[in-house]
Amino acid sequence: MTELGSVAWPPAPIRTERLVLRESQARDRAVFIELFASSEVHTYLGGPRARDELERTVPEVPGRRPGLFVIELDAAMIGIIELNRRDAEHRSQVRPDSGAVELGYLVLRQAWGHGYAAEACAAALGWFADVLPGEPVALYTQTANDRSMRLAAKLGFTEAERFEEWGAEQWMGVWLSVPPSV
Repeated sequence: MTELGSVAWPPAPIRTERLVLRESQARDRAVFIELFASSEVHTYLGGPRARDELERTVPEVPGRRPGLFVIELDAAMIGIIELNRRDAEHRSQVRPDSGAVELGYLVLRQAWGHGYAAEACAAALGWFADVLPGEPVALYTQTANDRSMRLAAKLGFTEAERFEEWGAEQWMGVWLSVPPSV
């Protein structure tokens, strides 16, 4: 198992038809706060965090870590994509020998419904497949989150298990950059 922290970081910005995936900058701080304080964005993620707490705790340059990309549209941040090691206690932290890499994403509410999450996730998964070929990626979501379930299917994640956690049915899918040999 290769650690994401061992990957050269930050990579050159990844450009898609409409988006740029890049390392975070100080100018992104307000959008990070908005993403984490939004009740709509966090409907299926345990609810929003208090804005005043975020104003105190979010660093001047947030999200500077291997595996985290800012999603930019027309030179403005609209969300984030994360590829992080998963462990049972800390869902979104890159840690050595802690299990599968997990794909996570947050997109501002006003950017929903335009295919940006799918475009950004596909680009991030393509980057991941190039730097860590053959390593699987997991995606976790509540089964009630229809948008996330549709996106997982569109990206090629296949169901690995369902389980109950945080008072709701959860879904775990797996994505393989290399098809399993038969």
